[in-house]
Amino acid sequence: MCTKHDQVGVARLPELCEDGLERYRDVLAAGGVTGDRVPDCLLDLGLLRFLPDNPGSLTPIPPDLAAASLSRPIKQAITEYQDTLTAIRATMARAEVVYAEAQQDGGTSIEVLSSESVIAAALEEAVQSCREELLTAQPNGGRSPELLAEALPRDLALAARGVKQRTLYQHTVRAHGPTLSYIERVVSAGAEVRTLDEVFDRLIVCDSRTAFIPGPRDRRQSALLIRHPSVIEYLVKGFEQAWSRAAAVGEVPSRLRPPPLTDETRRAVLRLMVEGYTDEAIAGRLGISRRTVGTHVQKTSEVLGSRSRAQLAYLIAQTDLLDCSDLSAVEEASAKTAT
Repeated sequence: MCTKHDQVGVARLPELCEDGLERYRDVLAAGGVTGDRVPDCLLDLGLLRFLPDNPGSLTPIPPDLAAASLSRPIKQAITEYQDTLTAIRATMARAEVVYAEAQQDGGTSIEVLSSESVIAAALEEAVQSCREELLTAQPNGGRSPELLAEALPRDLALAARGVKQRTLYQHTVRAHGPTLSYIERVVSAGAEVRTLDEVFDRLIVCDSRTAFIPGPRDRRQSALLIRHPSVIEYLVKGFEQAWSRAAAVGEVPSRLRPPPLTDETRRAVLRLMVEGYTDEAIAGRLGISRRTVGTHVQKTSEVLGSRSRAQLAYLIAQTDLLDCSDLSAVEEASAKTAT
């Protein structure tokens, strides 16, 4: 029985059935056939053709000639498609010039990215095309082991290509084992990592040509892709200022890893508390737990002898606690004075 297979973009191709194959063998042996009914596949495939001067007679055709006849329209279609592709590229190349000029003029310099998959794809493309320097600001404390495992090969590959990498974290990552392990690996490959006790937002800048910042809505589902040179220059300056105030994290053995910088973390907690933020808001901005926030507040409250948050804020202002260089020493001195 003869059947035909459908293929995307290709005409239905008949299958050479067993009956057709046997009949083709017989016709080849006889040199032709007349008046007999033959399987459709032999006619569809062009393996048998009617003689022009004798419409009732069929003659066998060599398979290579039959294949050439079947392939001819397909090859023609391929050529036409290739010509169309070439024309598309040429047309879009002209449009690309106008598009690039508009970007430089600020016409489409900010693009809103929606959904995690779209953001991830845009980030991946930008990072993979990075050739000189990648700047990253990662707030909210330590990152998950899954994200770190995904980022490590990519960042090591960037280092191997000679791309300079500078990453800014909050001080709380110094107490997060997985993030510290990641930092040691990338630092050993040539990256630089620093931490800061301030609140900052997420930022990624590739070669000072493209930048990513959180979008206006759900930050996991929305981001802004920025290409405007002036805006990127502004973002890079902000990063450089924060970088100059940050503390370096060097490549060190695990037993000598840097301390969690308790003074700086506590100072940041107290500063936000004085500004009126709740424990939950402070925890979210600094990337630490609410319990840790409460512990910092409680210890300072015990040292200063306060009975309420309002009194604690007043005592902090009276002692200039937020402006001292050694917070622990001031707390100890205050405790001795109180006793």
